[in-house]
Amino acid sequence: MKHFTPQLNEFISFPNHILIWIKSGVGWIEVDFKSYSNFENKVIFLTPNQPIKFVSGHFDVYTLEFTASFVQQSPDYRVLFKHLISLGYIHFSKEEYQLLESPLIQEAPKVLDLSTNQWFRQNPFKAQKEEYTMIFDLKDAIDAHFLEHWSIQELIRSIDYDYAALARLVKNRLGLTVKNLAQRKLLLESQKNIALTDQPIQEIAYDLGFRDPAYFNRFFKQKTALTPNQFREKFSDSTDTFIQELIDLIQQHHKNHRSTAFYADKTYMTGKALSRKVKEKTNLTVGELVRAEVIHTAKSLLPIIGIKATAFELGFSEANHFSAFFKKYTQLSPSDFLSKKYNS
Repeated sequence: MKHFTPQLNEFISFPNHILIWIKSGVGWIEVDFKSYSNFENKVIFLTPNQPIKFVSGHFDVYTLEFTASFVQQSPDYRVLFKHLISLGYIHFSKEEYQLLESPLIQEAPKVLDLSTNQWFRQNPFKAQKEEYTMIFDLKDAIDAHFLEHWSIQELIRSIDYDYAALARLVKNRLGLTVKNLAQRKLLLESQKNIALTDQPIQEIAYDLGFRDPAYFNRFFKQKTALTPNQFREKFSDSTDTFIQELIDLIQQHHKNHRSTAFYADKTYMTGKALSRKVKEKTNLTVGELVRAEVIHTAKSLLPIIGIKATAFELGFSEANHFSAFFKKYTQLSPSDFLSKKYNS
């Protein structure tokens, strides 16, 4: 297990299968171009070269890499690395987290076994284990053949399942059609190639099995509301410091100012323009960025000065207003947070 210091607002990836333990901290991460929050003390798994971005916040992160041979030991490990709808996570007990701090590489299979068992206990899609086997067999087929644009019938035939039964299972458990699931894979690979390479859009379309680049453009815009060129422009300027400068402002003023209008004035923009630009660049709102900073500061102050003083330090007129705010965004009251911290 290695300590890792992420650079904010930059896509990173790893050459092997990777476990990422966000041991502490608060903020926003982005995986597969979707934003997520509240990942403190949770474990996520990524496939080789799967991009992740720590958008904003403060994180204490550890990583553990697995070779392909470890991951291939059990088909059940697919539940960790092959995300179906959104980014999955594992939330261990205190004893299980202690295992993650072991430096012994021979513990790696045990980590995967524990994580898989915990995933099945969490059962995010309320399915039986046999049903998960069917769904992940389908996901494997999609991943193997998405470039060939196989029909849904061809995909299901390749894994020898009953068409109607599998289609019904995917709809009931994932809320998607099999076609939706296949298109999500094609869209994700499109997004990666557009955002993370300088390959011409027309070549990307051909490489992804589209015979007509114009049809690819229509497919992409229908799914993202952006043309491929607009999507690339969104990620292309690595020298754009706008988001980091805004975060610096939020860190400076969040104790007393939480309105979009205040930060719009500080950045010489209208509130509407600021909101649009932040949404385009991070998939977040200004309010979400500010709240993440308030929660981070609250967590650092609570053990030192207590609930009432923390509330006033953060600009809340009443301690109970702060307590309601804190519980809404952390699912813990300040008292529960302190109890958990001191007893963990």
